Amino acid sequence: MTARTQLPLRPYDVVLIGGGIMSATLAVLLKHLEPSWTIAVYERLPEVGAEASAAFNNSGTGHAGLCELDYTSENPDGSVDIEPAVALNEQFQLTRQLLASLVESEVLRDPSTFINPVPHLTLARGKTEVDFLRRRHETLSAHHLFANMRFSDDPTVIGEWAPLLTAGRDESEPIAATCDITGSDIDFGELTGQLFHWLRWRDVEIHRNCEVRGLRRNNDGTWQLRVDWRTDNDRLTRKVDARFVFAGAGGWALKILQKAGLPEAHGYGLFPVSGRFLRCDNPEVVAAHTAKVYGRGPAGAPSISMPHLDTRVVHGERALLFGPFPGANPRFLKRGSLFDAPAALRPDNVAPMLAMLKQNRELAWLLFSQMFATRKKKLAALREFVPEARAEDWTLISAGQRAQIVKPDDQGGGVLEFGTEVVAARDGSIAAVLGATPGASTAPVIMLEVLERCFPRYAALWEPRLRALMPTLGHSLARDARLARQTMAATAATLRLEGRVVG
Repeated sequence: MTARTQLPLRPYDVVLIGGGIMSATLAVLLKHLEPSWTIAVYERLPEVGAEASAAFNNSGTGHAGLCELDYTSENPDGSVDIEPAVALNEQFQLTRQLLASLVESEVLRDPSTFINPVPHLTLARGKTEVDFLRRRHETLSAHHLFANMRFSDDPTVIGEWAPLLTAGRDESEPIAATCDITGSDIDFGELTGQLFHWLRWRDVEIHRNCEVRGLRRNNDGTWQLRVDWRTDNDRLTRKVDARFVFAGAGGWALKILQKAGLPEAHGYGLFPVSGRFLRCDNPEVVAAHTAKVYGRGPAGAPSISMPHLDTRVVHGERALLFGPFPGANPRFLKRGSLFDAPAALRPDNVAPMLAMLKQNRELAWLLFSQMFATRKKKLAALREFVPEARAEDWTLISAGQRAQIVKPDDQGGGVLEFGTEVVAARDGSIAAVLGATPGASTAPVIMLEVLERCFPRYAALWEPRLRALMPTLGHSLARDARLARQTMAATAATLRLEGRVVG
């Protein structure tokens, strides 16, 4: 390898670090809002969309609160709080609107290449879970956003929805399920690739095999990035300037904020969680199941590890996954470094990290123990969903790496959070997204927050342009039933989700 070569400065309006769905979504929005702005994307891997966005690195669930139990909870009086599920569903409707707009304008290709209708089910086992699921359904289905949800505690009906759940199950075990046919499966890797393909034709520079190794402020308030550029025979160093920097690089986003010395990121840490799936390799079994079935995980387990039996549609081919099986792993990315977690420790986040670990000892032990869980134990977990599952039909594969947010609290400790969060400089010159689920499903809403916080002076100018992409922006679908029904029907028609279930 030859010595490093220094290349001249190149100014950009926007530099995006990371080639996943977050950066792709922000770039597409900015190109619609300000077509003349210069944008460059730097991805450390040889291809875009290859980390958390890649198809088999996530569940592909179009998260809308239809099946995920962690978005509903029981109040002390026995009622069910559905507000988080309603809020999530409303956010996902904006995602559907943006996707529909991009299909209509031919930014995206045939919708079936990246989104397909797959019913969302929730499975309850045992008297207590069945009772909660019944009350959950009564509350959710009374809301117009969840009017399509159905409930049954009849094994015959559940078997019609998802035959694998009931075949061979002990008839004495109380079970129940809800089913919503408006659910969807999304190949976020394919979606990311199509967005970047369009961006290339709009003069967005997309550089791969490039890693941002340093950031510093220029005297004029812009940022200078030091980028290592790897080729087959050389390693170059390029310094680029940018008015605005966004890090959509998964767990590495915290590294970017730390390199920038951003005060707003002080105290933040990340708790990495690895994952694995069991993938079914028997075409007959795959063909027998067309649904995403979510259940309740072990006490204290993170939301991203709730067990689910997932139909996937990737490059037009059906697949069936079960998992994820979480574990402890110091990497922030699947193709990250074993030194990611220790290297991210700083004097300002050591106390929050230690406090978080003390408060979540059961979770830490759960994740650590999963590292040594045998294949037999994983198959036992699978058979709680698929009683007749045969070991020879299933192969263990690696899933994506997630990094959960650890934030300082008012008492000098640390809090573990399972959502996503935008961290931005006060002047709006740099921002990043930390966290995991619901992540990709709500990327447009997350990017709208980035735009609002980092470009407030453009708000009035951009509002009508954003509304052209997402017509209900600024209106509450949770409160306006008529508008919600009209919007859901329109996006379903454009995305070809209406009346078509992959099977």
